[in-house]
Amino acid sequence: MKKAAILLAVLLAFGAGCKKRGNDKGSNSGPGKDVRTGETVETKKSAGCSAVDPGGVTSIPAPAGEVPDDGDALVRRLPAEPGTLNPLTATDAYEQSINYPFVIETLLDQDLATGELKPLLAESWDVSPDKLTFTFHLRKDVKWHDGKPLTVDDVVFTYDKLMDPKVDAASYRSYFGDMESYEKIDDYTFLVKWKKPYFKSLEMIGGTPVLPKHALDDGTDFNKHPYGRAPLGSGPYVFDKWETGQRIVLKRNPNYWGKKPHFDSVVFKILTNDDVALSLMKKGELDTLGLSPLQWVYQTGTSQFNEKNHKIHYHYPGYSYIGWNLRKPLFQDKRVRKALTMLLNREAILEKIYYCLGSIQTGPYDQTGDFADPDIKPYPFDPKAAGALLAEAGWTDEDGDGILDKDGMAFRFEMSFTAQLPEVEKAMRIYKEDLRKAGIDMEIRTLEWAVFLQNVQEWKFDATALGWALASNPDSYQLWHSSQADIKSSSNHVGFKSARVDELIELNREEFDRNKRIEYCREIHRVLHEEQPYTFFISSEALSAVDKRIHNVVPHPIRPIFLYNEWYVPKAMQKRSAASL
Repeated sequence: MKKAAILLAVLLAFGAGCKKRGNDKGSNSGPGKDVRTGETVETKKSAGCSAVDPGGVTSIPAPAGEVPDDGDALVRRLPAEPGTLNPLTATDAYEQSINYPFVIETLLDQDLATGELKPLLAESWDVSPDKLTFTFHLRKDVKWHDGKPLTVDDVVFTYDKLMDPKVDAASYRSYFGDMESYEKIDDYTFLVKWKKPYFKSLEMIGGTPVLPKHALDDGTDFNKHPYGRAPLGSGPYVFDKWETGQRIVLKRNPNYWGKKPHFDSVVFKILTNDDVALSLMKKGELDTLGLSPLQWVYQTGTSQFNEKNHKIHYHYPGYSYIGWNLRKPLFQDKRVRKALTMLLNREAILEKIYYCLGSIQTGPYDQTGDFADPDIKPYPFDPKAAGALLAEAGWTDEDGDGILDKDGMAFRFEMSFTAQLPEVEKAMRIYKEDLRKAGIDMEIRTLEWAVFLQNVQEWKFDATALGWALASNPDSYQLWHSSQADIKSSSNHVGFKSARVDELIELNREEFDRNKRIEYCREIHRVLHEEQPYTFFISSEALSAVDKRIHNVVPHPIRPIFLYNEWYVPKAMQKRSAASL
């Protein structure tokens, strides 16, 4: 729910704590074992890598009959400083890892096992037979963390801001273009009308974060409101403090209307360096940590580490990619983009850098699900064929300096990505060398997350390496519709436009038959494979370490994968008090 796709700096779901939804057809790495049953779980492998057992476990269920205890604190890593904690204007995974399911709530929730929608702030809802009118009946016992009642006035205010073009919520707003109206019926009844049927309308309305009108409606610029540094919510945890560059702390809400969580506090330590984070995990100063493939294979295998921690791997719906800025003349010919893909040795990178813990991505959908076309194979690493495509597109070395040129322009560009991506940096250095052999000069530029994200949103890049977390019920409008290509801060930051893809997206949006949506999405997949606005890169296995104090760590098929509020530490194993934080 909420935004159907969010930017990932890293595809380490435990570290980033990402929120969006996805399908699950099993992991895409080798076999693993359930820690309780010892049962071997078979998982898919990428072509080009021999079968490998990643080790570790695939689930950490609570011991049979154990009653959860309250207390202790959950300490997690945040790999970068969030830009904001305002859920309407945030575009990255870091905000969502903090707000959901801890601080901010929505009208509806989603069952992570089945995908079914269920009550949250709305205790019930009605949908008209034509699927155009939605009526939500709010609970009457919900209060904001400051004690004020949550009413429909807050929901209406949220929508007023969401639909305000002055608010930096372009990617989110793209899902509500066919919303006709919304209105307050009474203090606890909210009505929304849609212009035409949309298969995700209930999910998107129900999944929109509800914000406190009394805290935000004060004349301050919404995009710069102090709320973004100190969110007020209605959820099971209260925002406590944000120490810049250090940590963000949440405290359990003693007056929460719903089921109480077990931890007294949740602490997010801002740790931009992987090595520092792993060192703290080994010292017991973190309770969970997303691991890089290198850390998983070579740096967490000691008996001392494994006596204290579980290593758990699971499928996480998302992928990394290289996005080509199609506004730049260099990248406007699809033959060039295809050649650039064929010069990236993804097979070798998957083996040497990711240790075969993942698969090569071919398109915009989760490859373990039904919406991806299973017949599409990755373009191979083929410098000879790439050279032929470049020559066909008019790129030759006319002046003999070793760099291709065309119409007096040398083939030079900058590849930018965030500094928190060691695997991507290694891969790009391999790519740089292979491009150089083909007569292309690529400069590598790493940036801090906030600066990097701003550059992407303002189209200030040639090529960029990023990732998307994926939804279980995909709607490609946010990422691929032409209407989003000319809107800064939208998710179509590469500027892709295709009349056929637009048509398929619009057909998909109005279709409630899942099998027909699968057909539309698979054709979108085929078009994008041919056009290559992205060089689709890697879908990596999610790899994490979890302190053995923590019980009931069970992955689910739908993001955010884990029900953090059901994790707990048995009383005898607790070590952190609220005072110590």
